[in-house]
Amino acid sequence: MKHYPHHIGDFDKATRHLTRIERSVYRDLIDLYYDTEQRLTLDKAALCRRIIARSNEESTAVEQVLNEFFTETPTGWYHDRCEAEIAAYHANTSQKAMAGKASAEAKRLKKLQALNEAATHVEQPLNSVETDDQRNSTNQSTNQPINQEPREEAPRKRSATPGLPCPDDVDPQTWKDWLTLRRKKSAPVTETALNKARDEAIAAGMTFDAFLQVWCLRGSQGLQADWLKPHERQTQSRVSFAEQDREAGMRRWEEMTGRVHPDRQQGGAVLAVTNQTIDVVEVLR
Repeated sequence: MKHYPHHIGDFDKATRHLTRIERSVYRDLIDLYYDTEQRLTLDKAALCRRIIARSNEESTAVEQVLNEFFTETPTGWYHDRCEAEIAAYHANTSQKAMAGKASAEAKRLKKLQALNEAATHVEQPLNSVETDDQRNSTNQSTNQPINQEPREEAPRKRSATPGLPCPDDVDPQTWKDWLTLRRKKSAPVTETALNKARDEAIAAGMTFDAFLQVWCLRGSQGLQADWLKPHERQTQSRVSFAEQDREAGMRRWEEMTGRVHPDRQQGGAVLAVTNQTIDVVEVLR
């Protein structure tokens, strides 16, 4: 290792109880550990010679520091902090080496690209040389008046999506209001959506026309049977003018004959017409 981080605070706390000679010996042993990137030799005499510890006091300090801060192993004196720093150093060096190789490769590719562009620019003037005939024809075409006006492209027409017809059991006005609501909500009007709405109307015990009326009044994108309030379930269906005329005709026939119209005897619906609303009343046999 060429260098290593020396944390002054950590070193001071760990060695505050040592003598000046022991602190100096400890620092020399750490430097030797980092420099060789190996565990310190078990031969204490050779180790003392490496760090220039020649006096008896210095040799004793080496032994005390080894016993306190290092761990003796069969391969040498082991130090946890030194081993961790050496591993981190090699990892960082490997990453920098890889980054350096990548940078060098990028520079090489950039140089090749620049050379290729230079070769392209050299070839272009050679290809752009015009002959006299080509130059004359170009001038003639330039001098000719331009009488044609630019054509305006016709706007593209959107293909109309065929709409679903109004169901037989739904009043045309109700159907028109419901389609307007669907367009406002940007919701599609498909056969699947219509069948789903009819299923919800059956689940609510309502006619399909009445169900769509409530839907329009709510102004929501969707409607389910369990969302309806009790008063909404009482909404009556709108009756067409044909049904109103048929009911009026049966009433006139009954007034003239004094009998119940045959259609009523077979069971069906009687329209009770008032000034405000038209209610549907079931006729019991």
